[in-house]
Amino acid sequence: MTRDLRENRTVGAILLNMVLAAVSLFVNGFGVYLTIQANLGAAPWDVLNLGVSKTLGILYGSASIAISLTILGIDILLREPIGIAMFIDAVTVGKAVDFFNAIHAVPQCHSLLTGIPVMLCGLVILAYTQYTYMIASLGCGPRDTLLVGLAKRVKKIPIGAVSIALLSTATLIGFLLGGPVGIGTLICAFATGPIMQMAFRSVHFDATTVHHQRLQDSLRVAVTR
Repeated sequence: MTRDLRENRTVGAILLNMVLAAVSLFVNGFGVYLTIQANLGAAPWDVLNLGVSKTLGILYGSASIAISLTILGIDILLREPIGIAMFIDAVTVGKAVDFFNAIHAVPQCHSLLTGIPVMLCGLVILAYTQYTYMIASLGCGPRDTLLVGLAKRVKKIPIGAVSIALLSTATLIGFLLGGPVGIGTLICAFATGPIMQMAFRSVHFDATTVHHQRLQDSLRVAVTR
């Protein structure tokens, strides 16, 4: 990517990266959909989304959006950096899952033999779309921002432990609401990181070098250009 695109220095660059983020997150939603269709137990946050969906009788996407916006509100209260892509993330992924559900893109699995490959395929898609989403440099996801925000405030506790506590809380609440917990939940919890690391290495991407543009800076570019 050129410097202007990488740093979102022009309105055109911001708009192009917004499209990149939206497309990436839509495909990311397909990855989420596959992990659910594997029918082995959902990822921790999806246990919560599906639990809320079941309890309130609403679509997965509606539950996901409500939870994402709630977390985004907490991020704002924690005064963590907010970017345009965070709002795109909050809406797009959940609605993408609803879309793939509506068209019955992939049948639900009924055995480990089919479920595990489908789940792993979903996790690989999630890893690569996380890469294309991050290079847009318009903000991390609401949940990742929450993790960082909490870790900053409990400095004596390693961020890994904070992540485990956050995911465990989401899983427990989701389970109590009727969300599906199983071997797939463990696969998602422990395999997501290594698969993402493998994907990032394959494209020579270092997530720590990305400087995400804050919402106010994006607005400043739009006003001054």
